[in-house]
Amino acid sequence: MKQFSVGIIGATGMVGQRLLTLLENHPWFNVKILAASPSSAGKKYKDATSGRWAMKTPLPEKFAEMVILDAAADKEKIAAEVDFVFCAVNMPKAEIKALEEAYAKLECPVMSNNSAFRMADDVPMIIPEINPEHAEIIASQRARLGTKRGFIAVKSNCSIQSYVPAFHPLMEEFEVTKATVCTYQAISGAGKTFETMPEIVDNVIPFIGGEDEKSEIEPLKIWGKISDGKIIPAVSPIISAQCYRVPVTDGHMAAVSVSFKRKPTKEQMIKIWREYEGEPQKLGLPSAPKHFLYYFDEDNRPQTKLDRDLENGMAVSIGRLREDSIFDYKFVCLSHNTLRGAAGGGVLMAELLAAKGYFD
Repeated sequence: MKQFSVGIIGATGMVGQRLLTLLENHPWFNVKILAASPSSAGKKYKDATSGRWAMKTPLPEKFAEMVILDAAADKEKIAAEVDFVFCAVNMPKAEIKALEEAYAKLECPVMSNNSAFRMADDVPMIIPEINPEHAEIIASQRARLGTKRGFIAVKSNCSIQSYVPAFHPLMEEFEVTKATVCTYQAISGAGKTFETMPEIVDNVIPFIGGEDEKSEIEPLKIWGKISDGKIIPAVSPIISAQCYRVPVTDGHMAAVSVSFKRKPTKEQMIKIWREYEGEPQKLGLPSAPKHFLYYFDEDNRPQTKLDRDLENGMAVSIGRLREDSIFDYKFVCLSHNTLRGAAGGGVLMAELLAAKGYFD
């Protein structure tokens, strides 16, 4: 695979930091430019993140002395020097849209960790093992933007990355019709640590702004079909979601109850989960887990602390499958929210698009 020069927009935030730890020794992607807000621009990366480095591993030496550019003011310079950018910024939605579209129109593809364009009908929202074919909408988006190379691709909300992968392999044969989902979400999903979020200690907060709605709507776009230059969302399954913030550093867990059009046996479900392989596994992408879905037979697994880092945090864990008194079955799922759910999912999406020639 050829080498690509990469920029990170929003490099000082939690997702930006995680991206740097993942890209430090990436075989295809070389980080050439770091950019952030005007308050960080002009500073060395180590100085801009001093006292704010939130990763468990040390700040990678190769990035410490890099001088941060202004994500907006320096966009022409950035777009000219990289093959594509990862974008993970903390800004109002309208400003994010303007910034990402500006990069795309400068012929610089954008791999977005932001929610601004998630529901745009010609912007692919890709979970690489589930809907890689949605990349085909990029041609329609380029036609709208008037670009040859530039486009925006987004990754989905971290809350859905635990249960949508568990539903997906069962859809074709058995068809999930309805589900209730209760997610227990780590504080890193809010860009926080226990030091910066003392109110979560010994506490559960039963509200995360916009999360219930995203958790119900985004899966339908993931399962949608391309028609007439647009992604048309699926109409089922009907999902009812509740999202809670819990005192955990990393890892989003989901407690799920689900009904099917054709009810499978437990043995069929577990076999399908254990054998499922997506395109990243078939292509052998660098960040792809060897096994996407793990089913645990133990009654007390998956556990956030024990299982969130499975396959470098890129695998999804499932457990406690049993009959439900209202729905057909209930089970729990777990994914690492800043790896599979955010930065790692963005890197894997970029690897998929690179392998398919979208950065050429």
